[in-house]
Amino acid sequence: MTTMEIKPGMSKAVWHQKLLQYTIVRFLLALFIVGSVQFVSRKLMSQFLPGPDWMVFRNMAAMTLGLLSYAFYVRVIEKRKVTELAGFSVWKEWLLGLVLGAMLFVLVLGSLFLLGVFHIDGYNDPRLMLKYLPIFIVVAVMEELFFRAMIFRMMEESLGSVVALLISALAFGFAHASNPGATLFSSIAIALEAGIAFGAAYMLTRRLALCIAMHFSWNFTQGAVFSVAVSGQESKGWLQTHMTGSDWLSGGAFGAEASVLALFLATLMGAVFLRLAWKRGQFRQGFWKKSPQIVAA
Repeated sequence: MTTMEIKPGMSKAVWHQKLLQYTIVRFLLALFIVGSVQFVSRKLMSQFLPGPDWMVFRNMAAMTLGLLSYAFYVRVIEKRKVTELAGFSVWKEWLLGLVLGAMLFVLVLGSLFLLGVFHIDGYNDPRLMLKYLPIFIVVAVMEELFFRAMIFRMMEESLGSVVALLISALAFGFAHASNPGATLFSSIAIALEAGIAFGAAYMLTRRLALCIAMHFSWNFTQGAVFSVAVSGQESKGWLQTHMTGSDWLSGGAFGAEASVLALFLATLMGAVFLRLAWKRGQFRQGFWKKSPQIVAA
């Protein structure tokens, strides 16, 4: 990055405007604002509302403050409407995401069942699924906010869609590298199947609704319904199940996300989204070429 010389006669406002032209500066500023609010709010809530009884409230409150702090950054620094956080007005995208995320893992686990890898042993109380609702909502919202709205969107402004998608997908995949049961293959699988699919879903709509709903439904179907480990995190949901066979097919301790079947099917879905985004003209070029103005679909 070129270091800008601050001349004595340069006004403070002009200096700020010039500095904010750099994508990395805006990204770090957004990260500081959202991260600071998260850190302070969680510390305060842990102190004044401690214990497991308040855990759901603490997580939901932190998620809400995360969204508000991001919206504050966009309104104050980028000076535009926060269109990527559209809510009920895009209910079709929410519904589509819920259906696609669930359908994907029903297809994956159904295929593994037919191959004799996935086994259903019995049933638990269906109310067990309810405890996973706030967990997977918070995970989906906060991860999509960070990896898609911040990393992908902001990198795309200067590096273009292809490079930004690669960076955000790899960051997303290797952010799961420290999870229980994680391997190099599982990190690459998450990057390809989820990083590309969710990034392409954002590109297609220029909103978070579709990718958040897919992310939530993807996790909820695995963990809350089928009791399959979600990115290495053990789950006990409605159905009692277990896996047998080779790790490359079952996903091993990391869960079905590290299965080659999930890798193939989810990456295929991501490729379909990319194709649709290309046809809609949603690919942006890098800083070395002038990028066309993209209007959200």
